Amino acid sequence: MIHPHTELKFISKEVGYGVVATQLIPAGTITWTLDKLDREFSQDDFDQMDPIYQDILEFYTFRNNHGRLVLCWDNGRYVNHSFNSNCLSTAYDFEIAIRDIHPGEQLTDDYGYLNISSPFRGIDEGTRRKVVYPDDLKKYHKTWDNKIKKVFPKITKLDQPLRHAMNDPTWAQINRVIQGEEEMQSILANYFSKHPEAE
Repeated sequence: MIHPHTELKFISKEVGYGVVATQLIPAGTITWTLDKLDREFSQDDFDQMDPIYQDILEFYTFRNNHGRLVLCWDNGRYVNHSFNSNCLSTAYDFEIAIRDIHPGEQLTDDYGYLNISSPFRGIDEGTRRKVVYPDDLKKYHKTWDNKIKKVFPKITKLDQPLRHAMNDPTWAQINRVIQGEEEMQSILANYFSKHPEAE
């Protein structure tokens, strides 16, 4: 479920539609969470579909750490890629704003942590990285973890409209991390490899 203070908007011919903030979303806000309406598809499910449906799933889904394709039921599926994304996925089935997102600004993800099936060249944003690779999680998880850790303690201090869509065990785990009772799980926990020997 995407944060309620967002809307779908046409961005450009190059990227199509995107999700933009309708009011300030402070750093530390949960911007998306997996919920009961999101659908998961196994590789067998995918293989048995006609190409027209496979193309839709390839475009609109991400792959979780079990190798299942996750299709967001709402506008969450329109969040665009950025090498300098303002949201990051966590190991707890939610995404978090790593800096303030202002009204009219796009919510963006780095597709490098979404277990894409093949590399693609992103829009040039002046960053060192120019291409998104399937194994980017293995290369950049420490950098992403550090960004998440900086804002993670803010979660319980902010208004969280998506709290109602999250389960209580996850919320309890968030609290334990913030209180120093356990370590924050690395975003690397989201990594899926078709080839276990590559681990």
